[in-house]
Amino acid sequence: MNADAHRPPYLRIATEEAWAPPEAIALYRDHLARRDLDDVGFNSLMGYFLNSPHPQPRAVVERLQDAAERRMADMDAAGIDHQVLALTSPGTQVLPADEAVALAKTANARLGEICQARPERFSGLGTVSFTDAATDVAELRRAVGEHGLKGLILNDHVRGDHIDHPRFAPLLRELEDLDVPLYLHPGTPPNTMISPYREAGLDGAILGFGASAGLHLLRIITSGVFDRHPRLRLVVGHLGEALPFWLHRIDHMHAKQVASGRYEAIKPLAQRPSEYFRSHIWLTTSGMPWEPAILFTREVTGPDRVMYAMDYPYQFEADEVAAQDALPISDAEKADFFEHTARRVFNLTF
Repeated sequence: MNADAHRPPYLRIATEEAWAPPEAIALYRDHLARRDLDDVGFNSLMGYFLNSPHPQPRAVVERLQDAAERRMADMDAAGIDHQVLALTSPGTQVLPADEAVALAKTANARLGEICQARPERFSGLGTVSFTDAATDVAELRRAVGEHGLKGLILNDHVRGDHIDHPRFAPLLRELEDLDVPLYLHPGTPPNTMISPYREAGLDGAILGFGASAGLHLLRIITSGVFDRHPRLRLVVGHLGEALPFWLHRIDHMHAKQVASGRYEAIKPLAQRPSEYFRSHIWLTTSGMPWEPAILFTREVTGPDRVMYAMDYPYQFEADEVAAQDALPISDAEKADFFEHTARRVFNLTF
């Protein structure tokens, strides 16, 4: 399809698009060669992408590191006007503290330069080390204030910890103060969770990613993160990692668990769990270009809560955008889906 054959009266903004500086790829390669990171998922997944002899994973790694002609040619072929870039999973989150801090600084500065050079094509999300609260708050402030980045990427668990842990509270407060969103993106499940997925070949995008990120999302809700941080905005890909389908049951069983007093971690919330999807959470379609799922999610969370993403370059389908253009929704709703919701959530001003 020639994407220029049909140009609608809105821009198409893709909001979960992966990127990596060469320094990140080099660090991952070094750790794989030394086999010194105790992370089963990292060694399996990055080992596949960085060491495979097959052309498909090699092409993904090449595209990850490109934010120039090749990426823009792919965007043009698909009809995407603008990408919101973020450091690819696992980001800094498997690295030793000193390497994580250094990579965050490098990635944020480099991504800021990319976005400033082509503001009409690219915006970006910052990253931090997730190792030290003061260091991370300072780096997030620099990423947004100096480099012009539009939020923070969180590639699922942080060495087995989740963002509801009290040690991350200063970072969440800084996100509120800066008025930028947190993007929860999948990673491979932690070692404590991955075994039954891996032995069945299900630890990657087929199920393991969503199972782990969905758990993380539900922990954020039920632990009261949004009650403690009422101005926090959270963006989640893959149409909410299946949680929209479960919302009725989650509300029902959460109420029962609160009443039973069975778990110390399950306490009363200011809202039902499902209501946070309409007050604090936005979802993207990354990796889920399926009309029934998109329409259902829009129905249960609200059409203003769902926006477009492709999941480039991991799931790059040039015809996907045309299929989204054909969704049975009004032109005004399509303008929100592709452009205006993303502008509001990420404060995009290009």
